[in-house]
Amino acid sequence: MQLLIYSITYPIILGISKLPWRLFYAFSTCTYILIYYIIRYRRRTVTENLTLVFPEKSEKEIKTIRKEFYKHMCDMFLEMTKSLSISREELIKRYKVTNLEEFHECEKKDKSIIALMGHYGSFEWSNAIDLVSINPCVGIYKQIKNKHFDSLAHRIRGRFNSRLIASHKVARQIIKDKQENKVCAYGMISDQSPKINNAKYWTDFMGIKVPIFLGGEFLAQRLDVIVLYLHVEKVKRGHYEVTFIPITEHSKEEEKYYVIKKYLQLLEEQIRDKPQYYLWTHKRWKHKDTPKPEGAIVD
Repeated sequence: MQLLIYSITYPIILGISKLPWRLFYAFSTCTYILIYYIIRYRRRTVTENLTLVFPEKSEKEIKTIRKEFYKHMCDMFLEMTKSLSISREELIKRYKVTNLEEFHECEKKDKSIIALMGHYGSFEWSNAIDLVSINPCVGIYKQIKNKHFDSLAHRIRGRFNSRLIASHKVARQIIKDKQENKVCAYGMISDQSPKINNAKYWTDFMGIKVPIFLGGEFLAQRLDVIVLYLHVEKVKRGHYEVTFIPITEHSKEEEKYYVIKKYLQLLEEQIRDKPQYYLWTHKRWKHKDTPKPEGAIVD
């Protein structure tokens, strides 16, 4: 069944990826109309999330943000299909690093880097950084259940010699890289909601007390890597500017939870500034009223 689904879907994905940009975004607009007005994909979840974190906004303002979010979401996920056919030069132009020299200076310090990201802007084109970096870049991702689509994800990244590590293997693999003296830059999305039995640390995110995923914090302190925040700004349709913002060069010396709290602060500033570019379909605040596990730290 997995192969059948893949065999039917892949030619469609490939065809979409090869559309000229103008037709490509016209198709995205049609997809938005279908998803937003007809299928109404997770509209209730999006509305609840927006109302929860922006209690000061009117119903009209919430609806405006919601519409703009769905337009962006359709663009972003369709842009992922473009990775099958987009050229190296085009990807670099459309996902531009604004402070590349500063990033190179970090790379020259002979320490690995963890770039913490959010579900904000475009995280699907972040492999463009590997095309302009000195050291290898590695993407951390959630393994896809359909093994054929999972293989496709690796193949897409492999077009530009990027490496992927499944999230459940990340600690083991990064520690192995360290033991083998490999210096890399690891991209890690860290605003997921952890499973409640793993919810050891709770703090405010967008004004709501929630459990926080600590993978990036744990690895940073254990391996003493440089930690940066990947600030992604959508300039216009299909064009993004990326800026690396320093969090710390000395992870091991920082107080516990400093890294994750600084990351959340930087991400929250972006969301409050332009909320339409955050991924509101995720149930990020689902545990806000859940009893905290015994021994959990609440900050």
